[in-house]
Amino acid sequence: MKITLLGYMGVGKTTIGKKLADYLGLIFIDLDDYIESNEEKTINELFSTIGEIAFRKKETHYLHQILDLDHSFVLALGGGTPCYANNMQLVKEKSDASFYLKSNFKSLSKRLFDEKSSRPMINHIENYTLLEDFVRKHLFERQQFYFLADYTIDTIESDINNTIQLITNQLKQSE
Repeated sequence: MKITLLGYMGVGKTTIGKKLADYLGLIFIDLDDYIESNEEKTINELFSTIGEIAFRKKETHYLHQILDLDHSFVLALGGGTPCYANNMQLVKEKSDASFYLKSNFKSLSKRLFDEKSSRPMINHIENYTLLEDFVRKHLFERQQFYFLADYTIDTIESDINNTIQLITNQLKQSE
């Protein structure tokens, strides 16, 4: 079984993905970690040295590579991955189930503000109000891709264990 988690940065794809993979007895793959390992550079370094367009091409290449693996896994995508190069079409074709982990811009902004130095898309934003505006606009633009996932899981009022339960319930219903 290939399960793909997607959603905006800071929603918890990696944290939830690791716990979900443990719960299901599957391996966990974080796309950003996979890219960093193969490129021997951080995502921040890639963005600053080759730019976003070249990064997105590499991202699509590695997404293909992962989704073509013969074994089962839980995959956490980068926040922008679904929005480029027909990546959502690829996810829909090659994943058994895709889940949009949904949150609102206020919750995401609060979570991201303390992490912004490690996130290339927002590390230049100077204050909380500007970050909130950026997240609101960006989330609005990206949701059209996120909503193409097989399932939407609202994480706003949900802790990690509850989110995992919602995902596994959805998997059981679709068997």
